[in-house]
Amino acid sequence: MRTKNIIVIALMALINLSVFAQEKKEYKVMTIAFYNLENLFDTIVDPDTNKILQDDFTVNGKHKWNTEKYNKKLGNMSKVISQIGTDVAGAPPVVVGISEVENELVIKDLINHKNLKKYNYGIVHYESSDRRGIDVGLIYRKKLVKIKNTTSTKLRIKDKPNFRTRDQLMVEAEIDGETIYFIVNHWPSRRGGEKRSSPLREAAAALSRKIADSILTVNTDARIIMMGDLNDQPTNKSVKKVFNTSGDVKNIKKGQFYNTMEHYYKKGIGTGAWRDTWSLFDQIIISPSLIKKDKTTWSYYQSHIFKKDYLIQQSGRFKGYPYRTYVGDSFKGGYSDHFPVYIYLIKEK
Repeated sequence: MRTKNIIVIALMALINLSVFAQEKKEYKVMTIAFYNLENLFDTIVDPDTNKILQDDFTVNGKHKWNTEKYNKKLGNMSKVISQIGTDVAGAPPVVVGISEVENELVIKDLINHKNLKKYNYGIVHYESSDRRGIDVGLIYRKKLVKIKNTTSTKLRIKDKPNFRTRDQLMVEAEIDGETIYFIVNHWPSRRGGEKRSSPLREAAAALSRKIADSILTVNTDARIIMMGDLNDQPTNKSVKKVFNTSGDVKNIKKGQFYNTMEHYYKKGIGTGAWRDTWSLFDQIIISPSLIKKDKTTWSYYQSHIFKKDYLIQQSGRFKGYPYRTYVGDSFKGGYSDHFPVYIYLIKEK
């Protein structure tokens, strides 16, 4: 462990959450993750959900998508999720926000894969009106998490009545007797250029903040975790100004949330690459109530990017990039064009 005076003394099971010690105190630790699964589509032609990508992910489409490739993709995605955070938590994430999934069926196939089935994940998913036919979702370990409430909110742009993108998912969950709210996002892309498309992400950020503020209005000390592929950097206006984040955990002003990933971006570390430039669109942002010295309730501990060697392209033109499923129309059998991100929450035993 990087933090001084923290030593892992045991990976003892306590409701399947691991325990470590600081001085004479013992702590439970759980992992919360987000992963963009990069076009997890099934092989079934469904014009109500496939939309623009319908012709791509079919047997006769440009990707020549078939059962063999789909099963390979499920195996890869489930393998990654099964390993996130296990070096400290001793088990896969308690909650995982996901994006770029076609429908609930593909999520069911994912959690029922042999790599994940024994962890008994549940699903929260709503079908959105996104033009590409992709949604966000959330999976959770049913033995540890009780879902109390869920909502899905559409992003509406006043002067663009035909605009459609991913809905924003809010999940109110009880974990070990405590309520934590999750907001899962996949903000509008940079198609058409960063500057031209920026207002769309700023509108998405305003909606995310409105959802968060509606929770804080009821409980000013609510613990909120907003995560997703934001298609903007931690320092862009949508994140920094509109959602109102700070990258300094020791200097969070009133009204701000803490961006657990900003320090990576400032070091030039990212979760995806494009034209030899790294981006950090995948972010986990938390309310100040999760940052405190008192560890008798769930508290933020660390953030990480899951970047195992097998997730990295090892040769060729894209050496060092995330190892993708496709490059253009060429099937590579890799994982995703994004690395997963995750945080540890700890709580005194």
